[in-house]
Amino acid sequence: MSLIVAKFGGTSVANPQRIKDVATRLTNYQKDGHQVVAVVSAMGSSTDDLMKLAYSVNEKPPARELDMLLATGEQVSMSVLAMAIEALGVDAVSMTGTQAGIVTTTVFNRAKIAEIKASRIKRELKNGSIVIVAGFQGMTEEGDITTLGRGGSDTTAVAIAAAIGADVCEIYSDVDGVATADPRIVPHAKKLDAISFDEMLELAASGSGILQMRAVEVARNYGVTIHCRSAFTTTPGTFVKEAKSMESAIVSGIACDNSEVKVTIRGVPDQVGIAANVFTAIAEAQISVDMIVQNISEHGMTDISFTCPENDLAKLRPLLDEQIGKLGAREYLVDVTVAKVSVVGAGMKSNPGIAAKMFQVLADNNINIEMISTSAIRVSVVIDSPDAKEAMQKLHTAFGLDSDQVFEETQLTPEELAAKAAKGR
Repeated sequence: MSLIVAKFGGTSVANPQRIKDVATRLTNYQKDGHQVVAVVSAMGSSTDDLMKLAYSVNEKPPARELDMLLATGEQVSMSVLAMAIEALGVDAVSMTGTQAGIVTTTVFNRAKIAEIKASRIKRELKNGSIVIVAGFQGMTEEGDITTLGRGGSDTTAVAIAAAIGADVCEIYSDVDGVATADPRIVPHAKKLDAISFDEMLELAASGSGILQMRAVEVARNYGVTIHCRSAFTTTPGTFVKEAKSMESAIVSGIACDNSEVKVTIRGVPDQVGIAANVFTAIAEAQISVDMIVQNISEHGMTDISFTCPENDLAKLRPLLDEQIGKLGAREYLVDVTVAKVSVVGAGMKSNPGIAAKMFQVLADNNINIEMISTSAIRVSVVIDSPDAKEAMQKLHTAFGLDSDQVFEETQLTPEELAAKAAKGR
């Protein structure tokens, strides 16, 4: 007998038939002798619909009330799935994040899990029930409902797996696993059988939409094996786990992130503490910054450029307006037509020349690089977003990642495909 946590994304529970399919999969697990906890996202586009509802009545909905509203999407999924399981003659119990003992920090809309008091989950499993937990949500110590941000159900599932000592955390979605690139952009991308935590973390941070970065961090910190697989087949997917092979592939994947903007503060006095003042103010506003570049000083003035999520622009602009006055800087510029393209691979640590090859491929295709950042297993560049697709395809081929097969997306309805395209995922 093993203990399985299985998370199902929005497309996996998008309609009654798919919920029935999930119920069948979970009951089959139990019939095979496994204990099962399911974590569910909201049905289809429910979260987006709730967001539209909120903004239709208030252009700046209070963060607390927005969490109260958004948390209802997962509660619909969990209760309907429990009903579908009961219809198959198996005991099931649904739980909100609060009932499951998920305690979070007090930052609304992007809370972090502080603790999971899993006693009730364990008790229901011991009683023979399949437990269904609403993903994406929790409760503060003061009793307020919070949400974990986009993709937060992944983190819910991995954190529960860690708390109850699960053998594996299965993440079900509409793709077969982790690929060497987004197959909708690079048709010759191939599925990976396994990938290390560090590589997956870099891919997630670089724009790969398969797993939320925070979920991978929790999995790595607590040694939770993740199995990314399709909800529409029974074939194995990709295992995300601690790397054991002595020699890793030089490059494991190419990722692209179109969700960031480039901000340049021009005419900043080149003085000690200026950068600290700017980025302290940004951090206090809970805005994450990715790449940072400071130009060489000329005549006592310099420029500072950085990237950050486009969704944070509404908070960032008034903050920068204030900082420009305090610093005596000339102006700031925002470029929304950028994309971050990254090459990721654990083998890069012991194979020099990856960055040089990446830059040469881009140069050969007349693609200009605006910013560069690196880690031990990643090289990222900021380029014009219209060039991103070509950059990914050329790099994928140059690093020998192409498969002989061509990807065809067949599991989603036309409406779901349109919704994914609209999200840029």
